[in-house]
Amino acid sequence: MKIGCPKEIKPQEFRVGMTPDAVRDAVAHGHTVLMETGAGVGAGFTDDDYTAAGAQIAPDAETVFAEAGMIVKVKEPQAAERKRLREGQVLFTYLHLAPDPDQTHDLLSSGVTAIAYETVTDRAGALPLLAPMSEVAGRLAPQVGAWTLQKANGGRGVLLGGVPGVLPARVVVIGGGVVGTHAARVAAGMGADVVVLDRSLNRLRYLDDVFAGQFHTTYASGAATAAAVAEADLVIGAVLVPGAAAPKLVSRAQLATMKPGAAIVDVAIDQGGCFETSRATTHQDPIYDVDGIMHYCVANMPGAVARTSTIALGNATLPFLLALADKGWKTACADDPHLKAGLNTHAGHLTYAAVGEALGLPSLSADEAIKI
Repeated sequence: MKIGCPKEIKPQEFRVGMTPDAVRDAVAHGHTVLMETGAGVGAGFTDDDYTAAGAQIAPDAETVFAEAGMIVKVKEPQAAERKRLREGQVLFTYLHLAPDPDQTHDLLSSGVTAIAYETVTDRAGALPLLAPMSEVAGRLAPQVGAWTLQKANGGRGVLLGGVPGVLPARVVVIGGGVVGTHAARVAAGMGADVVVLDRSLNRLRYLDDVFAGQFHTTYASGAATAAAVAEADLVIGAVLVPGAAAPKLVSRAQLATMKPGAAIVDVAIDQGGCFETSRATTHQDPIYDVDGIMHYCVANMPGAVARTSTIALGNATLPFLLALADKGWKTACADDPHLKAGLNTHAGHLTYAAVGEALGLPSLSADEAIKI
């Protein structure tokens, strides 16, 4: 198969879909890899690095999309990229379709077979291709939250860890999954007073057992969430419903109960965000103010640490990428139900029910799509 990897064009996105190591493995499997010139520069990989690994260098994205049978990216294809997709081509990347009707309709119109990183599963029911970026975003969240709390950025002027004689900031993490766990660990390590809310008692027991009092846990009833948000200096939204739009857990009315200058970091913004007042921002202009509460809602947080993120993502995606290239997507998905869970569109059909429910569109099962 000819595998194409274009340069990311989303604003302030520096990651790249394939590392030189991934290229080397794909070439060893007998495939051709076509890298757009400069695709890896933001993550610290040069064209020479890719050439040494066996890749061919394409002069532009148009060549990559025109020649490759499979496109490997990081972020969802932008409008200009979607125009270059075609039926019979495989797209392997993050999609996050549920809050994005424009992208969904464009992918359906193109006929492309789109496999989303964020809905591929594993035997434990976890999301192995989302996990590395969730780990990165979770660890970044307290860092960017601490920056947002600085007075010069409109925040309360509260130091996350406090100092002797001054209490630390109260950090509330809504969601105890991968993002929430890493966010809580880092925030607690910075000296903050941290509480994690979740609706899974088993998850709360796990966090309590493993982290032994480094942070507190609370069952996320509506009342408990409202009370915690009102007391917080920083709220980190870390809730995920796989493939579906994130639930809105904090209303605009609740902002009035928060401390003036408190900060919100919405890590769920790729799926629409879990705060009613969330809207996607960029690294270039990351913060906005709603009713005196500072919102940080960057939709590609891991892009800020592009080298770490690219290598971590590449480690996770490579086995699936090779399976798709070695076997073809139909056989690869038929052989692996976890990869099959990543199928979101094929030949003009939506193949992920949660996206259909979010957007009011009909969908086929992945098994039905494989037969087309």
